[in-house]
Amino acid sequence: MWRPGLGLHNSSKNPQLPDKIARPHWQGSIWSPSLVINTAQLLADEAKYCSFGDTVHYVNPPKIFTNCDGSYMYDDAGTPYLDLQMWYSAVNFGYKNKRLEDKMIEQLKELPQVASQYLHPTKIELAKFIAQDAEKKWGKQGRVHFNVGGAQAIEDSLKVVRNASNGKSLMFAFEGGYHGRTLGASSITSSYRYRRRFGHFSDRAQFIPFPYPFRRPKGMTSEEYADSIIKEFARKFENEYHAVWDPKTNQCEYAAFYVEPIQGTGGYVVPPPNFFKGLKKVLDDHGVLMVVDEIQMGFWRTGTLWSVENFGVTPDVLVFAKALTNGLNALSGLWAREELINPTLFPPGSTHSTFAGNPLGTALGLEVMKMTHEMDFGKQVCESGAYFLEGLKELQKRHKEIGDVDGIGLALRAEICTEDSFTPNKALLDKMVDIGLAGGLEYNGQKRGLVLDVGGYYKNVITFAPSLMISRGEIDEAMVLLDQLLTLAKKA
Repeated sequence: MWRPGLGLHNSSKNPQLPDKIARPHWQGSIWSPSLVINTAQLLADEAKYCSFGDTVHYVNPPKIFTNCDGSYMYDDAGTPYLDLQMWYSAVNFGYKNKRLEDKMIEQLKELPQVASQYLHPTKIELAKFIAQDAEKKWGKQGRVHFNVGGAQAIEDSLKVVRNASNGKSLMFAFEGGYHGRTLGASSITSSYRYRRRFGHFSDRAQFIPFPYPFRRPKGMTSEEYADSIIKEFARKFENEYHAVWDPKTNQCEYAAFYVEPIQGTGGYVVPPPNFFKGLKKVLDDHGVLMVVDEIQMGFWRTGTLWSVENFGVTPDVLVFAKALTNGLNALSGLWAREELINPTLFPPGSTHSTFAGNPLGTALGLEVMKMTHEMDFGKQVCESGAYFLEGLKELQKRHKEIGDVDGIGLALRAEICTEDSFTPNKALLDKMVDIGLAGGLEYNGQKRGLVLDVGGYYKNVITFAPSLMISRGEIDEAMVLLDQLLTLAKKA
């Protein structure tokens, strides 16, 4: 385990690590950049020609990277940046994963393109793999429907749900929940800032509190807090005057409840283990569907294929994206119970995207499923996650500004606070992010950078989503760099 002042003690178990960092970039001891760029000119051109409407300008000036490998990003000077967020958990299996890149090249040579109104083998095989896995786990037959991005798959799920509920357009969702920024996805995402400038959202969800153990009311255990939220939600169905339930027809005005089993942008908040079972019972008792958003937590991030498996409930609809292709192709999709998506109920043309189910994406997705089912992949993730979490707890002992550390598998969180270990400290975390991206940290006598993601209700949470292939040595390096980062940021 990492201890302050120690370096890569585990390198003997990972002899390939130094070569892995160096191989794409170094010739002997001389840096040989793979891409020579004019950073100043590129930033000037970006400022003039690129929309600022995406998320690039959350950091100013935006960072330009020119290469990547394994757990690292590289700038044009060759400085390695240990990436602890891996493209918002889209690259779960490491940058330039050879097996997946080889599969993509193979597919490029065989069948790189086909119009979406025709079939090809890997689309069918991937859908079968996901559907059969779901049936084995939950005893429910279902079908898979593909699209090209997480928010687009959420839009498709809204169509599935509205269609199956005779056109009901209202949904429940959680405070702190995030499901995307298209119009439909924004309506079930709790942040008003994503809706503010785009008119009235008549289908805006009713947002319910999510159990946040670190910030629960005083005098309650986490489980009691979860039970209190479930009890308050169930109260809505006691009579017609609580605005959602018609007891004469046993009909709810709301079609579904959209949930992230572990909140992503909300700060990797892990609910108490009793929460979802209690919530699902209320939903089932009143005919409300549960739609599980696995866009960020799916594909083994928590040590299981789907994060909802950690909570003992069966989804009615499950939405996935991101790491399905390890970030090499925009492919997403959903699984839904047969009763909701059979061809009679959800016929051809119900949704469409030109690139949905494209052969490059489905070939990669199928290879991801095969690769992670050939071994006890979940065990590997959980063991690495436990090692990472232990390191965070050691850091917490040294820095009282770390108010909370928690997580499941390699979905981990560190809540940055003031010296009272509770009051959110966004300013300190902002400094940490800037220093990490400056690339001036040091590890074993070499320059390093650190890539972090910020989340949480108060934007004071480091949401850790490292490569699921991360080595013990790389985790040790992460703790050394985080220790440096906190120390420097507190002095800044």
